[in-house]
Amino acid sequence: MRDKVCLVTGATSGIGYETALGLARRGARVVIVGRDAARTQACAGMMRDAASGARVDAHVADLSAQAEIRRLAGTLRDAYPRLDVLVNNAGAIFDRRTLTVDGIERTWALDHLGYVLLTLELLDTLKAAAAAGAEPRIVNVASAAHYRGHIDFDDIGGARHYGAMRAYAQAKLGNVLFTYALARRLRYSGIAVNALHPGVINTGFAKNTGGLFGTAWSLIRPFLTTPEKGARTSLHVASAPELDGVTGRYFSHSRPKTSSSESRNEAVQERVWALSLEQVGRSA
Repeated sequence: MRDKVCLVTGATSGIGYETALGLARRGARVVIVGRDAARTQACAGMMRDAASGARVDAHVADLSAQAEIRRLAGTLRDAYPRLDVLVNNAGAIFDRRTLTVDGIERTWALDHLGYVLLTLELLDTLKAAAAAGAEPRIVNVASAAHYRGHIDFDDIGGARHYGAMRAYAQAKLGNVLFTYALARRLRYSGIAVNALHPGVINTGFAKNTGGLFGTAWSLIRPFLTTPEKGARTSLHVASAPELDGVTGRYFSHSRPKTSSSESRNEAVQERVWALSLEQVGRSA
């Protein structure tokens, strides 16, 4: 990974932090994105201290807001004309239904549309890496929660029926559907697109929830695996040489795995692709 430019979102804690640190230790120039400026800068400093000679750049954006994503992408395009690895990792679960500044339910906006818009905005920098002879990769951190997810096209924002886990599972299913649809479109570009389940990890996940779900999660958190172990699959998919040319796959425990039946439905993939582009104001 030496001298490759790798971008990791949601890199100020948990799996994102450990993924970025792992890439830095492998010699990559790592670009991290967080929502809080002070925390993001502090994490970049911690990574430099932990990995001798590491080059870590910090950028700030709220990835639930589309104007913020476009601003960030413009800054990144200017700073990094080529991008070798994009790890879409930022996400959260929310127990109460709220809308973003764009009028979109927050879980869907952050956990799914954030992946879509940032990827499309940075696609030219990934293509530049491919043109230079590299084999760039897009890594979408999804979740096994997608197996219980369903895309409710009639109520995508949960206006009629909202539940924290229901919204999260739908968004993670969206990640996998997007991965397959994009991989199909980039099949001959030299850019690999894959999704993964990192495991059930002891991180800040569910810190935005209360009630029974939040209480239950706080009780089981001490028994979960560490973020360092959870980042192993992300690092594998982002950097393993044996995955050169492997695209359109879903991984768990660093191995290919069959994703849900709904995620493999090409008609649903195309419908989510079209809906996502409409919601972020992009044309096909």
